Amino acid sequence: MSEELPGGWGPSLDDLEQRRHVARAMGGEERLARHGSGGKLDARARVLELLDPGSFRELGTLVGDVPADAFVAGTGTIDGRHVMVGAEDFTVVAGTIAGGSNAKRYRLAELALQERVPLVMMLEGAGFRPTDRGHGRSPTDMLMQARCSGSVPIVTAVMGPSAGHGALVAPMSDFTVMTPEASIFTAGPPVVREATGEEIDKADLGGPTVAIPSGLIHALADDDVDALRMVAQYLSYFPSSAWSYPPLTESGDVGMREVPELLSLVPRESRRGYDMRSVIDAVFDSSDWLEVQAGFGKSIICALAHLGGHPVAVVANQPMVIAGSIDSNAADKAAHFITVADSYHLPLVFLSDNPGMLPGSTSERAGVLRSGARMYAAQTLASTTKLHLTLRKAYGFGSMVMAMGAFDHQTSSFAFPGATLGAMSAGASGRAMHADEDQAAALRRAELDASYNSASGLGFDELIDPREARNALLSALRLSLSRRQAPAEPVPRFAITP
Repeated sequence: MSEELPGGWGPSLDDLEQRRHVARAMGGEERLARHGSGGKLDARARVLELLDPGSFRELGTLVGDVPADAFVAGTGTIDGRHVMVGAEDFTVVAGTIAGGSNAKRYRLAELALQERVPLVMMLEGAGFRPTDRGHGRSPTDMLMQARCSGSVPIVTAVMGPSAGHGALVAPMSDFTVMTPEASIFTAGPPVVREATGEEIDKADLGGPTVAIPSGLIHALADDDVDALRMVAQYLSYFPSSAWSYPPLTESGDVGMREVPELLSLVPRESRRGYDMRSVIDAVFDSSDWLEVQAGFGKSIICALAHLGGHPVAVVANQPMVIAGSIDSNAADKAAHFITVADSYHLPLVFLSDNPGMLPGSTSERAGVLRSGARMYAAQTLASTTKLHLTLRKAYGFGSMVMAMGAFDHQTSSFAFPGATLGAMSAGASGRAMHADEDQAAALRRAELDASYNSASGLGFDELIDPREARNALLSALRLSLSRRQAPAEPVPRFAITP
């Protein structure tokens, strides 16, 4: 065959093809079969599942002394938009990292930042390769991943056991998802046993029941295919980098409309619970919005949705969980979410209905004030569009972290009539000041009149009928988009997962 090629290229191209064949064979048929026996995809199959058909161009195929140095890397497109993608190959020396794979990981992040496209990482590896002699004075991939933060979206899927150095990309990512059989930890069970004497398996050390409640992982997928679907869905709300604006979609219900269902969904009595998710379903373009970190800090909902076709980041109190009180985990989650949204110019929509920061000794020991201050700093420093709506109540610092306070750069601030406000509820105020019956009644009247008193001094731009909620927010959003006449620019920051 080689002698048929002109110019004497045959032998060289045959050699290249043979080397490529060895690299693409990965750990061999037996290991690939064993890896896929539980329905898992191998590293190359994961890359091809995520990307548009035919778009993958590999980088560093021949790196290392083992096939592709246990790391499949390259570029491709998702819905026509370019990304850099890397996948640890567990069938080759357990997906471990040596000098070659470290160089490829660094190069991926370098190209993502240089070409201003998202970085997607798929983890299933045992950390540094024990047989590797070390990298010496060479750059670690984490240096470049940290430089990507806040400039290009970083999304990570944990699809098997992930330990040590390889696992560290997850907490530096904007969004992380894992599969049910996956696990992630600083060091695996053998190292834990040697270091501490503790006997523990992978699931109990870093499986979903640990990684989701801890806040490290943002979402749990059904399997590999579902995890990659979630990666693509998350990226669909974001621009390719902080140098561009979020993509507009004009399909579906993107116009003005009233939402009369809010009259039934949101009880007028502030002590009655309701599901804020139903409000999000009604107000935004469709009910297929994406909740981020649903299993952590459950009294705040962080969601990516569309309003008038524009991607927005929604931060909403959830009255179904501790009455919407903001605890430390909820504030930490929201702070990270707000920082990521602001980094990529997604407008922020705050839906406020909370009795304040969660009080009590347990909450104080968890550092609720520290976390609340972090959330407040994130939202007040945000330079993107901010829209606020108080549905029924917002007390004390809980109102401030939800962007209700005046002079906080909101494009618009709305409230429903009768919303109750103040440093604390009338009942709590009365008990604190040992109020008599007349004083307590006066406090209750002041609480009920609070929204009107605030509106009379332009504390809110407008009190609105609940049925007007979507139209008011959409009109304000459209007004705010005028500022996009200026080029998009990044605000470099490190948005580490709480």
